[in-house]
Amino acid sequence: MPRRPLSLILSLAAAFGGFVSSAGATSTAAPASTGAEAAPAGAPAQTYRQPSAAMRAVLDAKPLPSYQVSGDQRTLAILENRKFRAISELARPVLRQAGLRFDPATDSPQLITAIDGLTLRALPDGAERRIALPTGGAFHHLRFSPDGKRFLLNRRTDSAVELWVGDVATGQLKAVPKLKLHTFLESSLVWVNDHEVLLLSVPAKRGPAPTFSAPSGPAIQESLGRNSPERTQQDLLTNPQDAAVFAHHATSQLTRVDLATGAVHAIGEPGMFVHLEALGAGGGQVLTTRLQQPFNYQVGWDDFAAQAEVRDLAGKVIPVGRRKLKEGVPVEGVITGPRHFFASPGADAAVYWVEALDGGDNRVQAPNRDRLMRLDAPYTGAPREVYRVAQRLSKLDFLEGGRQALVQDFDLTKMRTSTELVTMDGSAPGKRLVERSVRDRYRDPGTPQTRTQANGRHVVRVDGGALWYFGTGASPEGDKPFIDRLTLADNKTTRVFQSGRNGDAAHYERPLAVLDAAGTQVLTVRESVNEPGNVMLRAGAALADLKPLTDAKDPTPQLRDIKREFVRFKRADGVELSFWLYLPPGYKAGERRPTFVWAYPLEYTDASTAGQVSGSGNRFNTFAGTSPLMLLLDGYVVLMDATMPVVGDPKTVNDSFIAQITANAQAVIDKAVDLGVSDREKFVVGGHSYGAFMTANLLAHTDLFKAGIARSGAYNRSLTPFGFQSERRTYWEAQDVYQKLSPFNYADKLKEPLLLIHGDADNNSGTFPIQSARLYQALAGTGGNVRYVSLPYESHGYSARESLGHTLWEMSDWMRRQVGPGAPTGGATDPKAPSAR
Repeated sequence: MPRRPLSLILSLAAAFGGFVSSAGATSTAAPASTGAEAAPAGAPAQTYRQPSAAMRAVLDAKPLPSYQVSGDQRTLAILENRKFRAISELARPVLRQAGLRFDPATDSPQLITAIDGLTLRALPDGAERRIALPTGGAFHHLRFSPDGKRFLLNRRTDSAVELWVGDVATGQLKAVPKLKLHTFLESSLVWVNDHEVLLLSVPAKRGPAPTFSAPSGPAIQESLGRNSPERTQQDLLTNPQDAAVFAHHATSQLTRVDLATGAVHAIGEPGMFVHLEALGAGGGQVLTTRLQQPFNYQVGWDDFAAQAEVRDLAGKVIPVGRRKLKEGVPVEGVITGPRHFFASPGADAAVYWVEALDGGDNRVQAPNRDRLMRLDAPYTGAPREVYRVAQRLSKLDFLEGGRQALVQDFDLTKMRTSTELVTMDGSAPGKRLVERSVRDRYRDPGTPQTRTQANGRHVVRVDGGALWYFGTGASPEGDKPFIDRLTLADNKTTRVFQSGRNGDAAHYERPLAVLDAAGTQVLTVRESVNEPGNVMLRAGAALADLKPLTDAKDPTPQLRDIKREFVRFKRADGVELSFWLYLPPGYKAGERRPTFVWAYPLEYTDASTAGQVSGSGNRFNTFAGTSPLMLLLDGYVVLMDATMPVVGDPKTVNDSFIAQITANAQAVIDKAVDLGVSDREKFVVGGHSYGAFMTANLLAHTDLFKAGIARSGAYNRSLTPFGFQSERRTYWEAQDVYQKLSPFNYADKLKEPLLLIHGDADNNSGTFPIQSARLYQALAGTGGNVRYVSLPYESHGYSARESLGHTLWEMSDWMRRQVGPGAPTGGATDPKAPSAR
């Protein structure tokens, strides 16, 4: 990571008045620290602070386990994932190239989810076996062999990602010697048989990465008369030297590994492989995709040119198609020619890809936007068209056998999606299974369940001509997860299970697995307000027999005194709104307390879907990371997930963005005051990302809130000129809208105190850290009240324990400074509502 000059660091520290640090100049404190180190006179402390003891107790409590079922559905894995990273892990050397962040020492992603504990339980009701994980490194990425007899784990050390092989029956675990995995572009593997796999490894003779003592020349880009609009991205390549380093690290070796003997055999020549997928029903062929140079400085790796090839175990290579570099593509459009290659999991071993029929331009009127092409073995003939899709193809899931697939498309102009059952040889017309608005949660059919083939491919499971769907079960009464059985012959759905059936109004129960073809044995994860999620075996008539398989304990009993209620109401124009009302421990009826509103705006095409209910009152309260709900522990009322719908034509919905979020906020405040829990003079609003953008706009255009907390947002829309969120128009097509929606332009009018928090390594599209830095400068330069906290090494979300604790301290301290402690305000008065500016 590049160092900032010391003079710049000092000037930032003096100017920002907040927590500022830089790569190579980070000051860290022990997590238990509650004070600050000495700082220059007049400057704030530059060390990590920690929140209240009540917050720390919850933040550092043992995490609840997660659950994973093996492909053969005979083993349940109970995983204890590491809850936090240390800032030292984020500070490891990392390369930021081609839209990626990866560890150059191990050729793996910068961030992994480490596993600290693993227990395997035989299903349906067998014994548990604790797996002894060797000390050192970080184990991650659990997967089972298709036959369920083995499990694999990766372990990252300081110099490599190792492959470890475990025996399910005995729990014994051993490493494959002399093998270094290559995982930052593709981590999938193919099962050749029950004990051999194909995967990507670091080439044995790759040599050291190129180094450069000085630039070879200036970075130059050129565009002569061709439109090539790209949404703002970060971590892109900038010059030929960058490209050379990326090409070195992106190069991997297709490798055959015998898990029984540890033998390792390289297949073919190394290449920049980004996709590896089993082709056909056996394990003898694979479909690979390799990046090709020259690269581009305006797009990330997944938009580089790439060559698709069929390979066999002897190293024979047959080119089957080429994806070209993305350039000159319209806003929200796609490239012309082949894109998105798919390998058939069936005996036909066909290769498929998608091509645009509208020139890749969504603004062009066309009866069909995409078509599906097919190339059969031996892959030397001409491809043929097998299906046309009305809108842009967004997903393809093969059914078992490979003869049929679920094809999903997306209509960007209407924000609608549909799923069709397609015969993949083109011999029959498609059958529409569902069509709905992407925001219509009530009609969401759920997710089709998959089964693992012998070669490791996950395909949609078919039992007796029917599919299994797991869904959230959104309804006016809240989320009630379900299991549906969809019969393909008549497209009829039968509900096999739903949370809350048989009069159980106290539990939230989500499906985990269907263990048999008839659906008479299923696994669920069951929880309630007072019970953490545990795995249950349901069986018998109507799945009424219930047997617990796990026994997770409540890690934070102090949260059970928190009261939660779902509240519905309407804004002035009749659009239905809602929020989850959380009352802090010790709250007494009639108390009005300072209140924090946390929200995120969403666009809708109609008011009916905007008012749909989300969430469930039966969920087990557990607060993770920097959740705003942590403020409850310091006595504040929290209105969580307050709905902020913006309703209208997707093309022009942002024309009324300010007016609609203002109406939403006014209604939220009015309702909380009417409920008698909030003091109208002591509301603070906050949000993350687009929610931060909303927060700054509410402070800039209204007098509704006393203060705001904006995390990792974007505030100057001229810096995202080719669209943002769901805005499809460019800056030059809707300049007035971009300007009006930029809080930066109203800095001189934004006088309510605003806390800005941003990761100094944010790589999310649009939310460059400079967005917060420039808004801070604008507010500071026009007499605003602002504090800017820049978190070292953090990206769009924050993950280091030091960062999480400091963020919570900042949020709680800001609340205390702006609206006082989280205590009753002493009256039930309701001052006249402030008005929008």
